[in-house]
Amino acid sequence: MLIRFKRNLEKIAMGLLSFMPEEKDVKKLQETIREYEENDNWHLHLWKEDDDVLGAIGVQILNESQLIIRHLTVNPSHRDQGIGSQMVAEIHRIYSDKYEIEPAQNVKDFYEKSMDSL
Repeated sequence: MLIRFKRNLEKIAMGLLSFMPEEKDVKKLQETIREYEENDNWHLHLWKEDDDVLGAIGVQILNESQLIIRHLTVNPSHRDQGIGSQMVAEIHRIYSDKYEIEPAQNVKDFYEKSMDSL
């Protein structure tokens, strides 16, 4: 199930985002989390199963009609179970009525593969 990021889940979110190559640097990671906390157009969602948070997907609303998926990551020990594709499907369910959804370059390959399976 997809849940909205809350400050009390910051360490978990940072851990998940750190699996993305462009977020390895701690300073960059802190800037990214701050963007999700402070910018109303940036929304971070976490994938939760039972009591475990297994993935994260972050979106940026560009304008009244466009949204971009900026981040998409799954805990390595839970990969290849369809969690990433489920997160993409949920983002489409939540946002596609209002926005055209596009992936950022860093998530494009996975996004396109996920869309093929939907």
